Parts: sequence; structure tokens; C-alpha cells
Amino acid sequence: MSQEFTVPKIKAVYDEATSAINGANDAAALEDVKNKYLGRKGLINGLFSEIGKVPNEEKKAFGQELNQLKNAATTAWEAKIASLNESTDAPLLFDYSKPGLEQGAGASHILTSTIREISSIFETLGFQVCEGPEVETPFYNFDGLNIPENHPARDFKDNFYLADDLLLRSQTSTVQIRVMEESNPPFRFISPGRVYRPDAVDATHYFMFHQIEGVAVDENVTFGDMKYVLNQFVKGFFGNDIKTRMRPHFFPFTEPSAEIDITCIICGGKGCNVCKYNGWLEVLGCGIIDPNVFTSVNVDAKKYQGFAFGMGVERIAMLKHGINDIRLFYENDLRFLKQFKG
Repeated sequence: MSQEFTVPKIKAVYDEATSAINGANDAAALEDVKNKYLGRKGLINGLFSEIGKVPNEEKKAFGQELNQLKNAATTAWEAKIASLNESTDAPLLFDYSKPGLEQGAGASHILTSTIREISSIFETLGFQVCEGPEVETPFYNFDGLNIPENHPARDFKDNFYLADDLLLRSQTSTVQIRVMEESNPPFRFISPGRVYRPDAVDATHYFMFHQIEGVAVDENVTFGDMKYVLNQFVKGFFGNDIKTRMRPHFFPFTEPSAEIDITCIICGGKGCNVCKYNGWLEVLGCGIIDPNVFTSVNVDAKKYQGFAFGMGVERIAMLKHGINDIRLFYENDLRFLKQFKG
């Protein structure tokens, strides 16, 4: 900051400001200097208000030197900040007068949006949404679901056990047992949430993923009722043109049981590499609730019948949006996630 001033009052402020700026060595001191000399009520702005008192023949020189003073003080102050910032990892001062950085509007993660969309469809069919704990006991994760002690699904290598009597739930069917245990039929509900299995991570497996399972229990519930409800869901989620088929399957907690396939949404059932050229894609499992499950929750199996179903949220989202790698959901790559913003 090197300037020549002929007006004594301006030169005095210049010398004082020079000394203050040179002596400021931290953020607080620099902010004080700015307020005292360059602020709206600072000394330099105060000099501008005195122009009217200056004799006419001196006003031109006074005004020119006053502008030079303000520019010189501002330049020196900014140079001091830059010099100090070079010696620290974080800026000492933030210039609030600069335009802010534009922040884009937030949006739900694609898995959250998928869960909400699925839940909304089932709510229109009379189902409630229920949730439960992610840390469970073997009873709710296995015994109550008719999975005996010698069943391979209970193996330590296939579950995240926290202790002998605690584990991270491997399915949201645990919520079904809790709700049926605490309620009286009839009831209809779905249970979305995270589940955990120590699977090797690859394009189609992850150690943590999301499920939505559902239950409907009442008098005279039939396999046809289940087929109708799940057909309504498939058409509501994938579109009215989608067709479904059922294949026999086995689940410990339902009998009879089935897998539901839909016509491939990529090729329309003609056959492609996505559906392995057979025209069908597996979407969920279902079945009539085994009477042993009703016994474990004190529901009269002679009076009530019901059906249960379950699906993986990631798989449903991958099928609908043509995503070929489950890991993309969890890498937090905004380039991927922004495709599903809305």
C-alpha cells in the first residue's frame, strides 16, 4: 500500500489504516480493521460526508484522493487476507458480499421412492404399513416363521449374530410375527425395511438390502384372493400391460407357496439377455400362511386363513429402471442418483 496524498486528513487516515492492516495477523483483527476503516460507518466513508465542507477550489483534489484512499485500503486489506490464507488450510475470512453458491433441491433416494410407491399401491388395497426392530431374537426371525433349529437358514455363516440370542434380522417377516402376536384378526399390513445377510458383494448381492413383506389374514381367505392382490400390485407398479404367472416354490412359513414372474419389461416377453431369453422375470414370493405360524402367534388356524408375500426393493427397482448392478444404490454417486430425481 504505497500512495502519495496531499490532503493532511486523508494522509492521516491512510497512515493509520496502513499500520492497522499490516499489524492484523488473524481473522478477528482483520474484521476489526475492515469495520473501522472500510465499513459503512467507517472512517473512510466518514470522510466522504465532509466533501460538502471543503472549499470549492479544493473539492476536486479532495474527492480524487479520497477515492484513491478507499481503493488503496481495500486492495491492501484483500492482499493481507490472501497472504494469511496462504499459510493456513482454511480461509480466515469469508466474504459475505460475494454471491452464494447455488444449491440444488434435494430429492429422495431411489430406494426410498420405490418403497413409498410400493407402499402407496398396497395402501389403496387396504394394507397398513408396519415397522419393527432391525435387531431381533431367533424366535421372531426363525421359530415364529416355522423355521426349525436344524434349518440351514439359521446357520451362523448365513446371519449376522450379535450374541446367541440376538441377530440382525435377515427378513422383514419378523414384523409379521410381532404384529400378529399383538393384534387380533382380521388384519392386512406390509412391513418395509432393511435386512442383513453376509452375502458376498457382487452385481446382484449386498450384505444389506431392503425388503417389503406383507400379510393378509381373515376368514375364508383363498389363494385366489392372494393372486388378485398381487396382480393389482404388479399392474400398478409396472403397468397394465404386464402379465404375470405363478410357479410352485417352497417357503417354510407358507404352504402352498409360489414365485411370481412378470413378462420382461425390456423385451415385452419376446426374450432378451435381461430375462435370459425366456421372456419372464421373477419379482416376488408368496403363499398361503402355514397353520404352524398361526399357532406360534395364538391365532385360531381353523377359523382364520391368510396369505403372505415378500419382495426385494432393490430387485424391483432394478427391474423397473433397467439397473444392472445393486452396488450403484450405495455408492452415493450423484451422477447415478440424479437420474431418478423427481
